[in-house]
Order: sequence, then C-alpha cells, then structure tokens
Amino acid sequence: MPKITLIGAGSFGFGRRLLADVLSFPELSESHISLMDIDEQKLALVESLVNKLLEDTGVGATIEVTSDRRLSLDGADYVLTTIRVGDDYNADKGIPLKYGLDQSVADTIGPGGVFKGLRTTPVLLDICKDMEELCPDALLMNYTNPMAISCWAINRGTNIKNIGLCHSVQGTASQLAGYIGAPKDEISYWVAGINHMSWFLEFRRNGEDAYPALWEKLDDPEIFAKDTVRFEIMKHFGYFVTESTTHMSEYVPYFRKRKDIMEKFSLRPSPPTSPDRWEQREQRYVEMMKEQIESKEKITLSRTQEYASYIIHSMETGVPRMVNVNVDNTGLVTNLPDGCCVEVPCVVDKTGIHPCYVGELPPQCAALNIANINMQRMAVKAILEKDRQAAFHAIALDPLTAAVLSLDEIRIMVDEMFEVQLGTDFP
Repeated sequence: MPKITLIGAGSFGFGRRLLADVLSFPELSESHISLMDIDEQKLALVESLVNKLLEDTGVGATIEVTSDRRLSLDGADYVLTTIRVGDDYNADKGIPLKYGLDQSVADTIGPGGVFKGLRTTPVLLDICKDMEELCPDALLMNYTNPMAISCWAINRGTNIKNIGLCHSVQGTASQLAGYIGAPKDEISYWVAGINHMSWFLEFRRNGEDAYPALWEKLDDPEIFAKDTVRFEIMKHFGYFVTESTTHMSEYVPYFRKRKDIMEKFSLRPSPPTSPDRWEQREQRYVEMMKEQIESKEKITLSRTQEYASYIIHSMETGVPRMVNVNVDNTGLVTNLPDGCCVEVPCVVDKTGIHPCYVGELPPQCAALNIANINMQRMAVKAILEKDRQAAFHAIALDPLTAAVLSLDEIRIMVDEMFEVQLGTDFP
C-alpha cells in the first residue's frame, strides 16, 4: 500500500475531504497516511476525527499524525500540499484597496497573489528540497495557491515530479451542464489554458456540440445573472472560461476598475476580511469538527470531485482516467510560452501522468492568458532570486492593477506591502 502524506492536514475542509476521498476507494483503504501540520491544536482535532472515521467505517488504513515534516515525508509515494503561510487579508487586500484597487479573492493574481507567492512558494520549495532527500520519486500534488506561480517555481527550482490540482475545470463543467439543463454524465469537454483561466475549447452533450445551447443562455437574463463576467467574456472572446465570475473579474482589466461597471455586472466591493471575522470562521469549523467527533451518527465515506484520490487510484491500479491538471508547458500549448505553467488534459494510468498535446489556443484566448503569464514570470523570478524589483514588475504587469493605478502609485503600494509583510527579506 502507498504512503500518502498530507502537508497542511489541519486545513479545515480540505484535509478531511481529501482523506475521505482516498479511503473511499477499497484499493486504497489500507494505505499508510501521514497527516502533518505545524498547528498542533488543529492537528489534534483532525486526529480525533480520523480515529472516528476509521472506527465508523472499518477501513484498515494506518494513520500517522505529526508536526515533524521530515518524518511525514520520509518514504512517501504521494505528497499533497494544502498549506497557508502568513495569510493576512488586511495586507493582501486592505493595502491595495486603500489605493483604489479592489481585488476579489487576492490569492492567485494581483498584489495579493504575488505577495502570497512570495510568502508561500519558498515553503513549498523547502518541502521539495526535503522530498529530494527523503522521497525523491514521490509525486507532489499541490493544492496551494498561487497555483501557476508556485508550480512554475517548483519546476524551475527543484527536480521533484509535481502537478497542480484545482477543481475549477470539473466544477465549471457541472455548472455548464446545469445552465443548459443537461445531466452531468451527458457532458464531455476539452479544456486548456492556465489555472483559473482555462478555456472550454469543446463542450459537448452526448457527443454533440453543446455550445449553441450555451449561446442561447447568454440571452436568458436569469441564467446570465448567475455568471455575468464569464458570459460577458464568452460573448466577446468566444469561449467559456473556468473560474467563477467573482474570481475572473480580477484576472482581466475590464470589470473592477469603476464602480458603475462593477454594479452593471453585480460585482460587490470586496473589503478585506477582518481578523475577528476570520477567527469566527475558523471557530465555526472547529465547532463543526467537534460536533462530528462527538456525534453518535456514524461517518460515511463519500467521494468529492477533487482529482487527487482519482489520480492515486489510477497510478496504483492502472485504471486509466482523464484529468485536467497544471504542468510544465513542454510544447503542449504552442502559442503559450515554453516553461510556463499550463492547465491541460492529462491521461493517468499505472505508468504515471501523461499531459496531452493541445496545440494552439484561439489567439484571443492565448492573449488573455499571456497577460497573466507575464505577471507570473516576474513573480517566479522574484521568488527564486529574492528580487524585490521583479516583484514590483510582476504587480505592475498585472492587468487589473495596470488598469487602475499609475506606476508611481503601484511603486508606493508595493513598498508598503513589503514593509508590512516581508521587511528585510527582500532588500
């Protein structure tokens, strides 16, 4: 049985879901699973929940719970990362908002995404360095944002096999099925691009082109109102994109630069979450976990649409599957830069993960991707070289930031974010 290591196991929601996903496969139910987190309070809760899960389901997995990362990685076959490093939305969102830049999520792009990368990606690189020593043949499956920036830096800075996992492709496919009134099992698709901005190049129902049905829904006010930004992008660029209306609105320069435009597309201002609200959210998760641990109702194993468990199952059993994951662009998407991080269909089987050749994206879609890739490239340079000027260039090249702020304003904002978050780490 494989050893599966989850770094960031105290992540409320993710840790529980991924563990249950794995154990829901009979062929994986006796795996050795190592749960690692630096927050021992959260880890103790997860351990109690896992013990109840094992008792209620009768699965034969062996569970290791530890705050020792090297112990957790030693001999691993698969490593999943779901970490957060010093996230502070008062800085990532609050400082840019003070200058007039209203980000929506601020964890993968823009000033918030770049600074999250500056904090988080070095820790992922440290994990990879440990893996090179302790489990050099393991597959790293990264769930931590900023996805494209982190995976690009891992590909350039380490020798570890890695993929980036997200649920936006399969999640969007389910939404599109709902928009056209089709059961999910009748839908198929071919999707490629970059994380959070991949394109439904083909969208089919029972083998027939389903785009005409989707175009009809563009003129349905009730359906349009559910996904304003993405339908507007499809209207002007010809293809549906994979990230939500709220998130997609910060990836492009068109929607969040003026109050009247935001109102037109039903985009609400997105102030930073106060520390009190964040603590309240964390406390709600704690209470939910405690209730589940103390409940007499048995936990049952159900499987989510997250790709990780399916990939492990395919690699262990040889059952082939198609998934969309983030990989190094080795000529897979020919009109995006070699070496950037692309999200493409991949076949998974017992021999590993095999990215599919896509060829050229529609040029207008590639152009939107490249605007983001330019920002990602400079963020990777900033991370790998500890280059403060490159971090400024990354944020200055961000499409929304450039639409709202002058270069002098961006410089002042970036300096303030460095002072608050990273200090002398970047001279």
